[in-house]
Amino acid sequence: MVQAYILIQTEVGRARDVAATITDIAGVVRVDAVTGPYDVVVLTEAHTVDELGNMIVSKVQLVPGITRTLTCSVVRL
Repeated sequence: MVQAYILIQTEVGRARDVAATITDIAGVVRVDAVTGPYDVVVLTEAHTVDELGNMIVSKVQLVPGITRTLTCSVVRL
């Protein structure tokens, strides 16, 4: 299993809508609204890196209200 955190910036006032929409995407483990430079943090998982990338590009980034994402892959040290 491959996991990644997606840090999301949203349009002003859209964090709640974005978080609610992302919750229903397959592969999303957890969604949290946060304070700071990002508005929503999402924990995702998939079987492969390619599957994870496809989910991020074809589903998460297309959610209305998102202005920017940053994906941070989880590594085991």
